[in-house]
Amino acid sequence: MRETFVATTTALLQEDPRTAVVLADISADAFAGAARRHPDRVINVGIREQLMAGVAGGLALTGMRPYVHSYAPFVVDRAYEQLKLDLGHQDAGAVLVSIGASYDASSEGYTHQSPGDVALLDTLEGWAVHVPGHPDEVPALLRAAAHHDDRVYVRLSTQHNRHAYPGTDLKVIRRGPAGGAVVLAVGPMLDPVLDAGLDVTVAYTNTPRPLDVNRLRELVTEEIVVVEPYLSGTSSRVVAAALSAVPHRELHLGVGRTEQRRYGSPFDHARWHGLDPAGLRTSIGAFLNR
Repeated sequence: MRETFVATTTALLQEDPRTAVVLADISADAFAGAARRHPDRVINVGIREQLMAGVAGGLALTGMRPYVHSYAPFVVDRAYEQLKLDLGHQDAGAVLVSIGASYDASSEGYTHQSPGDVALLDTLEGWAVHVPGHPDEVPALLRAAAHHDDRVYVRLSTQHNRHAYPGTDLKVIRRGPAGGAVVLAVGPMLDPVLDAGLDVTVAYTNTPRPLDVNRLRELVTEEIVVVEPYLSGTSSRVVAAALSAVPHRELHLGVGRTEQRRYGSPFDHARWHGLDPAGLRTSIGAFLNR
């Protein structure tokens, strides 16, 4: 996904004079060629993530379309106040593109992990959130963001599904029994849900904000399970509001709030948080069997 982001954004720099890229050292080498060709529109502020967001706000106010890139904890957690003020308060738009996700960089320790990034952005107004589940879903999301001035967050990950499902609508990937439970998988959580082997309807989205609530209402009749690759319960408010007129039960699965004070691989972290196929089978099975 990271390579796809670099290639797509480099092409946008060539095609659209509004496009700018703002970096804080991360991926600077990957954009070195683009920086030589467009030195006024590829800006590396050094290890100053708050400044990176502030520069993006300034560029946006001049009519530019900035793409702001770093690890998720640096571009969202660390720069939260600048996202709130320099973008949100000024009603300026930018495209934040993160890597690292919740625990992709597990070997780097907790400083490089951000399970709460989407929950943080949910406290601010007007953010669209894309969580692609495959590299082939990334270019269209980035290109669509170039044609407007809204605030967009694209959350990239090294974890991805076997197949791409382009588009931002909510899709049914596998049908279960009529009137049965629906499991909504967000981004790279689709394959673990499918591999859990449960007899349920499996739906997929790479755009949890704004969530395709009309399609969700069509699908859910009694039970809904949401599986997200970030903080557990992040979408509970959105789902509850969407289904307020439908008597139903909800289960929200994601990264737990208890910090895992150990390193391990991304797969280890998924297992510790119950987001591997076996863990999902246990949690969802217990919920459906009451």
